[in-house]
Amino acid sequence: MKNNKKIPTFKNIKEEAEFWDKNDVGNFMDELKIVEGVYSPSGEVKTTMTIRLDAGLKQKIDQIAKTYDISASSLVRMWMVDRLRTL
Repeated sequence: MKNNKKIPTFKNIKEEAEFWDKNDVGNFMDELKIVEGVYSPSGEVKTTMTIRLDAGLKQKIDQIAKTYDISASSLVRMWMVDRLRTL
């Protein structure tokens, strides 16, 4: 089925979000183009840090994280950020 509508010009992000909430992007495929890029939501480059824990401590962290329905690494990262804000 051919769609005769065109993607409008939006005044703001809220207007655009409302449009895409009501319209299927598949109906506008002929207007879209492939672009190259890297997505970084915060603009900061992330890095990895490895720490060694006793098995019992890791198990306790896993249990606590599960109660929040998040990963253990996310929980520890949140704790670290919270602690560093107090320094």
